[in-house]
Amino acid sequence: MPEVRASGRGALGDGAFRWLTLLAAASVLAILAFIAFSTTKQAWPAFMHQGWSFITSKVWAPQNNQFGSLALIYGTFVTAAIAVVIAVPVSLGVALFLSEQAPRRLRGFMVSAVDLLAAVPSVVYGLWGVLVLGPKLQPIYRDIHSVVAGVPVLGRIFGPNGTGQSFMTAGIILAIMVTPIITSVSREVFVTVPRADKDAALALGATKWEMFRAAIFPYSLGGVTGAVMLGLGRAMGETIAVALVIGSQPQISANLFKAGDTLAAVIANEFGGESTGVAQNALIGLGVVLFVLTIVVNLTARYIVGRAERRMQGAL
Repeated sequence: MPEVRASGRGALGDGAFRWLTLLAAASVLAILAFIAFSTTKQAWPAFMHQGWSFITSKVWAPQNNQFGSLALIYGTFVTAAIAVVIAVPVSLGVALFLSEQAPRRLRGFMVSAVDLLAAVPSVVYGLWGVLVLGPKLQPIYRDIHSVVAGVPVLGRIFGPNGTGQSFMTAGIILAIMVTPIITSVSREVFVTVPRADKDAALALGATKWEMFRAAIFPYSLGGVTGAVMLGLGRAMGETIAVALVIGSQPQISANLFKAGDTLAAVIANEFGGESTGVAQNALIGLGVVLFVLTIVVNLTARYIVGRAERRMQGAL
């Protein structure tokens, strides 16, 4: 009889735990749905006023009741892309060093330093960028342009720059900000790779790099992609730091040394007492656009990772 009661309590506990986890998962979806519904409802007057040109127009001029987000979407993707291109190789290199190469004492210190960098407020990065980094980069931008000015494509990408505030400066600041995030998550993923897989690769005569490529990277593909997506989401949604260093000029330009603007930066700069009526609805609409873009980017990344993992399983 005591054994029956114990099994009954166990079944009851399992059932309660299952419903509790289901409720937690459903609450996340409910919160996302509520955010999407409430923001879309408040932004709807701007969508109706502007129509499809809210997405297709590059003119953002609230004083003239013109609300086109295309230039802001462009700036968001350009700065986030620059950040990812710079941060991912550095982050993966640091994560590999900390997980595989670093001495134990140095490892503890560097892990703490990386975590500390992730905790620095974004406004500190922004102030450092506008007061220190931007002026330092201005002569470097000028020198780069003087070298590539005669090259057809590079001359446009690295064009003239009057100030240090630009897409490139914002991208560099974002790269510094997302590097600790990608590094921390990637290091934790690399640590989970079975020691036997690494030893087997080395026993077969593989070099350290070949071991990384054959044993660590395939096993860690999903986790590393998740780390990159976290960094990309932080880069796309960053507000204050970008607003301080990008120049606040909504425009579509191939010149990465020109000033621009992003969705999040415009919301941070203009959402206040001065924005009312349709202008305020349009700013909320920018938040809806950013929300949708983030979901699309994450779903695309999941699809790419899924295909890569299936291809690797088929090869094995």
